[in-house]
Amino acid sequence: MSVSPPIRPSDRTRLRELARQVAEIAALPVMAERREMWTRHNALDRVRPMVLVFPEGAWRELLPRDVCRCEGEPARRIEWELRRRIYHHEHLHDDTVIEAEWFTGAVVHSTGWGLEPKWHASDDPTGAKGFDPVLNTRDDLAKLRCPEFTYDEPATQSHHERACDLFGDILDVKRRGARHISFHLTALFCNRRGLGEAMMDMAADPQFVHDAMAVFAEGERRRVQFYVDHGLLSLNNDSTYHSSGGNGYTRELPAEGFDGEHVRLCDMWGSAESQEMAQVSPEMHAEFALAYERPLLEPFGLAGYGCCEDLTRKLDDVLAVPNMRRVSISPWADVDACAERLGGGWIFSWKPNPAHLCGAFDLERIRRYIGHTVDVTRSCVIEMVLKDTHTCDGRPERFTQWTDVASRLAAEA
Repeated sequence: MSVSPPIRPSDRTRLRELARQVAEIAALPVMAERREMWTRHNALDRVRPMVLVFPEGAWRELLPRDVCRCEGEPARRIEWELRRRIYHHEHLHDDTVIEAEWFTGAVVHSTGWGLEPKWHASDDPTGAKGFDPVLNTRDDLAKLRCPEFTYDEPATQSHHERACDLFGDILDVKRRGARHISFHLTALFCNRRGLGEAMMDMAADPQFVHDAMAVFAEGERRRVQFYVDHGLLSLNNDSTYHSSGGNGYTRELPAEGFDGEHVRLCDMWGSAESQEMAQVSPEMHAEFALAYERPLLEPFGLAGYGCCEDLTRKLDDVLAVPNMRRVSISPWADVDACAERLGGGWIFSWKPNPAHLCGAFDLERIRRYIGHTVDVTRSCVIEMVLKDTHTCDGRPERFTQWTDVASRLAAEA
């Protein structure tokens, strides 16, 4: 078990002061109001369009790492996370709930799939990675195996105790197991096979795809079962990030019969996505993706589906999952058609185009763009989730301006 170096006294003082600021923000009345609105929203009670902003890759422009003043690691990582929450509250006026919580996770090790992707890093620190396909023949397919997992209880407990000692009297330090469970089966396949090869396989050698997807689906089923068997599931009916945007606040979970200690899949949200299937037909999406994802999602109490893939023509199959609640409507989806199909029966998790924050920044264009979606979704339970924002051209104020526009339109809807 690797042991992190102790946090220096000066770093400890700085972290505790930042934690106090987070706790003060979390205690503001608006946080309780937002929490209740999300709970109603997730129950399909339209309160108004909800707004969430996740700068993701652009955080390096909003909050560069050199703002951290701690000297050691992991103190600097902890400091950045605390500063991120404070920055979000001060500059991104969305519906994010800042909680006075600090989670420590379970340390779980995996043996892997037996055949791992071969990535090539870009010379540009923010450049795209390339890779060489490693799943080329049926002989390669035979090398795939379901991962085996081990739980490191001593490391898990050590991390938790150190967090409690650091600021357990300021924040609610919680030891949590798996709480964001999302399945990415087509990514597992395409990262090893290659996207172009996978597209050809679905037409020329469909059995090859089925054989590979069966392994990945079984491996993911075993992963989740490992969590169940070792008591490593945690409730996610709270601020936990869900699907490809949104959160888990709900009174519908845990399900009836929960004993207060042993979390079951029916007590949780689960999700899946198949971005690599964006360009295939609904029939192929159903055959090669949903056929394997649906059995993984069905045991969960509530489910979400999708990310950046356009699901406009695939909604009937997605909505057939019996516990489906949140559906991702990507920047490339037909929002008019999706609004008509979803109505108020599912959460319309709209992902506005993140490219609007770079290049020619036009607030009037953004206002018209968001306004159209707000108008056509008046019968829907909609959330606007700005994400996949990997740059704002070094102009952090654009996030504030975009969020203010979106929040104003949401308030008027």
